[in-house]
Amino acid sequence: MTRTELRTALALAAVFFMRMLGLFMVVPVMGRYVREFEGASPQLIGLALGIYGLTQASLQIPFGLWSDRIGRKPVITTGLLIFVAGSALAALAAASSQIWGVIAGRAVQGAGAVSGATLALAADLTRPEQRTKSMAVIGICIGLAFSVAFVVGPILDARVGLAGVFIASGTLGLAALGLLWALVP
Repeated sequence: MTRTELRTALALAAVFFMRMLGLFMVVPVMGRYVREFEGASPQLIGLALGIYGLTQASLQIPFGLWSDRIGRKPVITTGLLIFVAGSALAALAAASSQIWGVIAGRAVQGAGAVSGATLALAADLTRPEQRTKSMAVIGICIGLAFSVAFVVGPILDARVGLAGVFIASGTLGLAALGLLWALVP
């Protein structure tokens, strides 16, 4: 890999890591709030955990097509800003113990469906013979984000509560946005 390809792969992997860490940190702690949230039930907690995946999956193709038309970085930027907005909505709802607001916030987080556009950008910026290495670096960081989230999520929850976990998610989204524009060609 050239220096530019390596820098690009690492930067995009970091963008993925931050976004996925933000999404995954809530998984090990959400169930703890089933009794505290007004109107919450195990089914609604499950919906709050999984709804981001539904919105993300339904918007991957439209975001990918949109990125083909207007460019990868503008679409990724928009998606990360949507993710940050969803994190803020979920934090506000968690602070007031409103399960439906958390569900809405998680749905909005998932609506920032930038995985396809980010992988397409990685493919655009690497030579075909180096693409597998670039995708491997990104894949490793996604797996690492999942593992780290299961350690960091409960630690954050113990210190700042669920609302703080969502605030941390939004902060990670903003940091990913900064990395995207500072390090990715």
